[in-house]
Amino acid sequence: MRRNEHVEESPRELVPVSPRHHEKPLLRVRTQAGVTVAELHGEIDIQAVQSLRPCLDTLTGDGVGALALDLRGVRFLDCSGLALLVRAHRRVTERGGSWALVCDHPLTLRILRITALAPVLGPAPTLEQALDSVRPPAGSASAEE
Repeated sequence: MRRNEHVEESPRELVPVSPRHHEKPLLRVRTQAGVTVAELHGEIDIQAVQSLRPCLDTLTGDGVGALALDLRGVRFLDCSGLALLVRAHRRVTERGGSWALVCDHPLTLRILRITALAPVLGPAPTLEQALDSVRPPAGSASAEE
């Protein structure tokens, strides 16, 4: 078989000729126990960061209270993704908000340790632990959605 050919025995066993088209990351935002929870999914690379940054900037803008960023659905995180996390953390803390990071992926945790960002970003393995570590803003509803 030549290098640029592919084999198709059935539609589910297609071997692509080129790498898969970049999958757009998913950002789902909800409120739980008075804390804004932003769940990221997919691959967080430079292309994804370009679309995620404005959304996270809105979440971390003036009036930010408590934010939990959930990375459990992230399969890949590059240096631009790390920069996005640091930016979000800085924006939340500079505005007097509370920050929590949820991460249980071994490779992402390793990257956070190697880059010395683990102590700064404080990843928790579960959402419950992350929510326990942040305080919702005064006067916010604490009902779960």
